Amino acid sequence: MNPFFLKIKKHKEQNLPFVLYSKPNSSTLIGFLQQNNALYTISDYTEKGFVFASFDEKQLILIPENESEIITAQNEVTSFEPIEIDDLSFDAKAKKQYEDLVAKGIEAIKNEEFKKVVLSRSEEVPLKEFDFIETFQHLVQIYPATFCYCFFHPKIGLWMGATPEKLLKANGNVFETMALAGTQKDIPETQIVWQQKEKDEQQFVTDFIVKRLREFTASVVVSEPYSLKAGSIWHIKTDISGVLKENSTLEEVIDTLHPTPAVCGLPKKKSKSFIIENENYDRTFYTGFLGELNTSFAGTNESSDLFVNLRSMQIQEDKAILYMGCGITKESIPEKEWEESVNKSMTMKRVLKIE
Repeated sequence: MNPFFLKIKKHKEQNLPFVLYSKPNSSTLIGFLQQNNALYTISDYTEKGFVFASFDEKQLILIPENESEIITAQNEVTSFEPIEIDDLSFDAKAKKQYEDLVAKGIEAIKNEEFKKVVLSRSEEVPLKEFDFIETFQHLVQIYPATFCYCFFHPKIGLWMGATPEKLLKANGNVFETMALAGTQKDIPETQIVWQQKEKDEQQFVTDFIVKRLREFTASVVVSEPYSLKAGSIWHIKTDISGVLKENSTLEEVIDTLHPTPAVCGLPKKKSKSFIIENENYDRTFYTGFLGELNTSFAGTNESSDLFVNLRSMQIQEDKAILYMGCGITKESIPEKEWEESVNKSMTMKRVLKIE
């Protein structure tokens, strides 16, 4: 084991908080090793460090820059064959519960309660011989275009993921974000064709973000939608960038963007209420956000680079709890949404040794 990972492993053995991550299309690995076991939190987003926030923003955990040893290394390519999972096997009860939930969401949309809602589920899988460092290396190798992370705090637990969705990148008053929606399984040598349902969903997300940002920005630039591959899944992506007004704060922009329509729905408040009322489980940090907050450790100006916590899992002793969700519109078909959620569960299953 190289010195970088050895140091992180020893830190974990001492039960001390840390985060290990790799940014999209980067060969650099970064670790924040907190030097005590205190639970630090965010109060106004002027703090510096690594933030790990829950979906409902009731838990805004911080690994502070000034309380951590920050280490970096270049990623060494490891030889790993993704584990092929039989995605036809499933829990019939879980399938029915999720399809019923989706049907309820479609009904609410038809009744004009909201335009779109993102409905999720969790799935427990038993593990054998789990190694967080090995699993993280597999994530980086298979999903190099995503933000890959491993977060641990003794008072929070161990979370891992590979997310394709940026929430916000801000450097001074210049910002970047994205609209991401639509999901298709990658089939080799098959052209990606998006149906109207996916195109509409993507437009909902883009329009919402741009409209909400206008009150905080001096200018906004929006790209044409394009297809983005994340592992074995394709999405539609639109890039959004601009310049913030002088009196706009990072806290205002984050509150405006989170939770995005890609993880919640439209309108935000009504779809979020429906989620909390009907999903029947607590998402906690799934569909929250995470990343660098006002950091300057790399010798650059203070900048923030935040991602939405998609394609994630929580590790508990001998099991992993996987999380996946789908965007529901009035054209959704419950069985198809179940299949999409199964495809998304493969993202994490492919890197795990499952009993």
